[in-house]
Amino acid sequence: MEESNRIPGVYPWGTARRFNAFTDSFRSAHGSRMQKVSIDAGFTCPNRDGTKGTGGCTFCNNRAFNPSYCSPEKSVIQQIDEGIGFHKRRYRRAESYLAYFQAYSNTYSPVEKLRELYREALSHKDIRGLVIGTRPDCVNDEILDLLKELSEKCIVLLEFGIESCYDRTLERINRGHSFSDAVNALKASRSRGLDTGAHFILGLPGETRDDMLRQADIISGLPLNRVKFHQLQIIRGTEMEKEFNEFPDDFHVFSWDDYLDFIVTFIEHLNPSIQVERFTGEAPPRFLAKEVWGKKRTDVIVGLIEKRLEELDTWQGRLYG
Repeated sequence: MEESNRIPGVYPWGTARRFNAFTDSFRSAHGSRMQKVSIDAGFTCPNRDGTKGTGGCTFCNNRAFNPSYCSPEKSVIQQIDEGIGFHKRRYRRAESYLAYFQAYSNTYSPVEKLRELYREALSHKDIRGLVIGTRPDCVNDEILDLLKELSEKCIVLLEFGIESCYDRTLERINRGHSFSDAVNALKASRSRGLDTGAHFILGLPGETRDDMLRQADIISGLPLNRVKFHQLQIIRGTEMEKEFNEFPDDFHVFSWDDYLDFIVTFIEHLNPSIQVERFTGEAPPRFLAKEVWGKKRTDVIVGLIEKRLEELDTWQGRLYG
């Protein structure tokens, strides 16, 4: 994309920010900030229950991101009430909320059970919609039709954990699905008009810096509305911690300065129509087997990335296509 193809001071997504921020687009579409309230509805995954494997993904420890109020022993409504209480203390500007079915694979159940859980969340007076995190191999036509039906009445954001574009990596981290599974799930979701996002981890074992950077071009061609990026964090007690201790040279563990340079280059190649929801992940320090960034909060990190984009006079998609 050439400089002459845009209005000075305004980028292709219609704002002066140098990346296509999901938060800006969402606020513009829906008129206000909405806070996600996490829910653990007791789901599992096919690479945990023996359907495709056991043990789950080698990097996974759900306790590292599951809020303390989340527990499948509580009802959906109780978790929402407690979550709203928590967020009202932390995010005082939030006026309404989205029920975030977050833990494990939240479409991995018969469709009638899913309908019951989603409707329970939507029955809460402060909930305006759903965010549903799942895997590409845990949706089918019946489930996607249910989500389309719900999306005609409320906000529905579907989020697939894809993690890598390379099958060799997906096999190594015990995902239990292929990249083609992800492409098919995204196409099926897009055909129904669903607002669809994906999650990718940067720094997975066996991937070089060039491998990771090439994913920007692959991701740019996917039928996606949104994307979350997450630098690899080595979480205590996981199979990946054991693998890292045995084969540390197979891992590209980013320092902060290295990641800042990398992510700026990455988003220069990223399709400007794709909204960026996150640049990094943030696990509590007590869960980290290897801490390299110090105590940088997400909002601080976004500010530093935007500052670097400005210093280099570059933006998302400048080198796309």
